[in-house]
Amino acid sequence: MSRRPAVDALRRAVRGARAWVSVPGALPGFLVIGAQRCGTTSLHSYLAAHPQVRAATGKELQYFSLHYGRGERWYRGHFPPPAPGVVSFEASPLYIFHPDAPSRVAATLPSGRFVALLRDPVERAWSHYLHTRSYGHEPLDFASALAAEESRLSSPDGFRRYSYAARGRYAEQLARWFAHVPRERVHVVRSEDLYADPGAVYAGVLEFLGLEPFTPAEFGVHTRRVDRSAPRSDVERGLRGYFAPHNERLAELLGWRETWP
Repeated sequence: MSRRPAVDALRRAVRGARAWVSVPGALPGFLVIGAQRCGTTSLHSYLAAHPQVRAATGKELQYFSLHYGRGERWYRGHFPPPAPGVVSFEASPLYIFHPDAPSRVAATLPSGRFVALLRDPVERAWSHYLHTRSYGHEPLDFASALAAEESRLSSPDGFRRYSYAARGRYAEQLARWFAHVPRERVHVVRSEDLYADPGAVYAGVLEFLGLEPFTPAEFGVHTRRVDRSAPRSDVERGLRGYFAPHNERLAELLGWRETWP
């Protein structure tokens, strides 16, 4: 059994305790809202390196998804105090998927801006599956896990751990966000574009956020994560067919000429 869940839980507990004793900071000016396994860690690092930006005390605070009941005081405790010319942020990939996050964010950050990364949903599902397996939470093979997904989603753990296909239905998630947040305040990026040309994508994100141009040294450190042993061709074909209408709806929603094969 991997020790990573216990280590991650300890880190979250330490950050939470610090938040309660810290002087409440300024609310973030923007969020990276997801999606999971789509490059949010790399983008978080690039943004945190910007001289006008200050990151929260740790990635994935999950306030608007899992910890909303702890209150705004707890949330503010994770951010630095306000400073002229400086904006803070956090990145929690569950936000785009969680049904209550958009309304909570809109109420708390009425002027906030939001960045979403979207990856080929088939590759995202496979990467998510490998991630869950690495933590020792997934006993099924990929095809069986997909077949069991719908029945598993009703539990809180299932909603987070086993939502391999559900999280790739991006159009319905973004439509939910657009119902609460003006479309012009949500910047959507394909993960493949970030992998291929991080400089250009990063520059576009900075322009969207109103930040000065900057080139972080991390461009040479953070690279695309390569997921091992792709799923069997029959499973992939089934997923391609499943996602096709969802990808078409996404293209219509965002005005994209195409999404993924």
